[in-house]
Amino acid sequence: MSQDTRTPAEFVDPDDLPNNTSANTSFGEVLDRGLNRRGLLKGGLGGAMASLFAPVAAVSLAGCGGGDDDVVVSPPAPPVAPAETLLGFTAVARTLADTNTVPAGYTARVILACGDPMAAGVPAYKNDGTDTNYAQRVGDCHDGIQYFGLNAAGQRDDTSNNRALLAMNHEYITPVVLHANGPSPRPRPASEAQIEIDCHGVSINEVAKDGAGNFQAVQNSAFNRRITGATEIQLSGPARGNALFVTKYSPDGTRTRGTLNNCGNGKTPWGTLLTTEENWSGYFARNAGDQALRSAKVNASFARYGRNVTATAAAASRYGWETAGSDDAFARFNTSVVGTSTDGSDDYRHEWFCQGFMVEIDPYNPTSVVKKRTGMGRFAHENGAFGLPQAGKPLAVYMGCDSQNEYVYKWVSTATWNPADANASDRMAIGDKYLDVGKLYVAKFNDNGSGEWIELNIANPAIAAAAFGFTDQAEIYIHTRIAADAVGATKMDRPEWVDVHPTTGEIYITMTNNSSRRAAPTGSQTRVDAANPRAYVDVRDGISTQSGNVNGHIVRFKEASPEATAFTWDVYLFGAEASADPNYINLSGLTNDNDFSSPDGLAFTRSTGLCWIQTDDGAYTDVTNCMLLASVPGTVGDGEAKTLSYAGGVNVTTRMGKKPTATTLKRFYVGPFDCEVTGLCETPDGKTIFINVQHPGDGTAAADLGDPSKYTSRWPSNVGYGAGQRPRSATVVITKNNGQRVGT
Repeated sequence: MSQDTRTPAEFVDPDDLPNNTSANTSFGEVLDRGLNRRGLLKGGLGGAMASLFAPVAAVSLAGCGGGDDDVVVSPPAPPVAPAETLLGFTAVARTLADTNTVPAGYTARVILACGDPMAAGVPAYKNDGTDTNYAQRVGDCHDGIQYFGLNAAGQRDDTSNNRALLAMNHEYITPVVLHANGPSPRPRPASEAQIEIDCHGVSINEVAKDGAGNFQAVQNSAFNRRITGATEIQLSGPARGNALFVTKYSPDGTRTRGTLNNCGNGKTPWGTLLTTEENWSGYFARNAGDQALRSAKVNASFARYGRNVTATAAAASRYGWETAGSDDAFARFNTSVVGTSTDGSDDYRHEWFCQGFMVEIDPYNPTSVVKKRTGMGRFAHENGAFGLPQAGKPLAVYMGCDSQNEYVYKWVSTATWNPADANASDRMAIGDKYLDVGKLYVAKFNDNGSGEWIELNIANPAIAAAAFGFTDQAEIYIHTRIAADAVGATKMDRPEWVDVHPTTGEIYITMTNNSSRRAAPTGSQTRVDAANPRAYVDVRDGISTQSGNVNGHIVRFKEASPEATAFTWDVYLFGAEASADPNYINLSGLTNDNDFSSPDGLAFTRSTGLCWIQTDDGAYTDVTNCMLLASVPGTVGDGEAKTLSYAGGVNVTTRMGKKPTATTLKRFYVGPFDCEVTGLCETPDGKTIFINVQHPGDGTAAADLGDPSKYTSRWPSNVGYGAGQRPRSATVVITKNNGQRVGT
């Protein structure tokens, strides 16, 4: 996901750097080629080969039965109406327009923008940098979003198309527009720091259709809730109470405060939200010299997650909240040894270790406890997607670690799925059952199209022999990246959103891009391999260049059952410009109607089975704003093998999915200027989708706040929503004017 470009000059987000220095090997060795984004090839293409490979049987879906009076379980999706055709719309053209661009016959409306009030008595948002009380307002930088249905009586109803709770992540902030004159320099005023902390986390907002059939926010709903960067959260699962969770706030290591950098999310089969903590590491400062006060293990973990220091150099935090005063609310963002205790109970040296987990929230109970599920690993979680539940089988949750050269993970519950649990009233207890006890795996993608899940277990000889010195299973859950390094997991090109096809059970995951991928790597760069086969040079604006896998791709894989340790994979789509070289860059044969760069968000709509792809791009934004595409996916193995031959006689062979056509992949939406398009959910009937637009006007400078004509975006005020002209992240509701399902 995007990160704020207006942070202090001395700060470089640790998750924007290649922190994976392990020697895990890739599968091919090729030489880098200087290919520009306009498709100019500097060198010849070697032979290409094609070979079909057989699919594995699809995972089946068992029906869910049982229920209680306040829960309605979703029935099977209705059949497609005769008049509907998937992707029957006219593709949207690439555009730099500062607006919502949708196909003819569709309407896009804005609701739930940053700062909108969520409680009775909270004043309307002025949008001039003077607003406060963000603990009762919609947060900033909208991201993942999920739909939780309500019936007229205010009870859970998974079939409701008219009333719902939208549970939405707020990944980070755009501090320039949150304050009247932009953010103050460090030391930061406590008032500004509090606004920024409260703008993080999660919003749970009730929405309901009005008399005209349009969804509107319900400001005074009893369901509305903010979970912020300061909310108390329980640490749950096998690492609960670990010595590395001991802080001044929680001497027994069972609690922490706040959830930060919440990117994608997921929805459990029992009706709760799984939100993620992604690029959290950079929120914490670490003093120069702190290394000398810590153990070798702790220092190794800090280094692997991007918070290394030396005797003379400190690690600066992203927003400087630790400089806002001595109050614990701000002091906790300095994760250095400043106290005299031996266990850390008099300072916040361990606060950094309390972040980086999957977090479960019950949206239907605004007073319920929030829990971090430690067994699912600690890394830069992008989102979490459940495999299709099968009665009597364990549940599988698929996750990506969003940073360069990081890994793909799977959690498999020990408990087997009982369909009656879908309707349980104590939903967090069901989460305890399936998300606190299980096995954590990491993926290895082999160059022949096969793959394996490697369990991260203290009994694994590779982990037992690792130089880190793992001594128990809890250490694996806390230092997950290091354990994954030890077992030889495959370094991937920023694994981001993952979702599961609603009928085949195949798993799709975006690889947004990787600026450190090279054919002939040096230093911390990473060699191309079969699952990440491209490394080239992209020319932007005819001047600046970017190198690596600039445009990203989407990997998909399938396995025989949730607990399977083997899978097969291919690359579903390669991002590229339509005009780029078809032999090395535009391998999927994209056209003007469906070319894209940097796939990030990805979600299936259950009503139609369409795969929706969202972009967070910096390579193609001289031509078009970020976008949303709709696709009719095939199956793993429906394409061919493709060998890329580079100068020097070095080849790399990848597995490609069947190339899309004009009827299987189309651009559906283009967002306003300087934005990321992210997050998607739908009503059960498929006639309404909700998407999020993050950080429009991201390039606006504090010096230009007094002159709206200099804002790089004035969305959404320029489409008639809200006061002021400062850009705001917001949710967009999209419907088809004839009342049919979206995407038809």
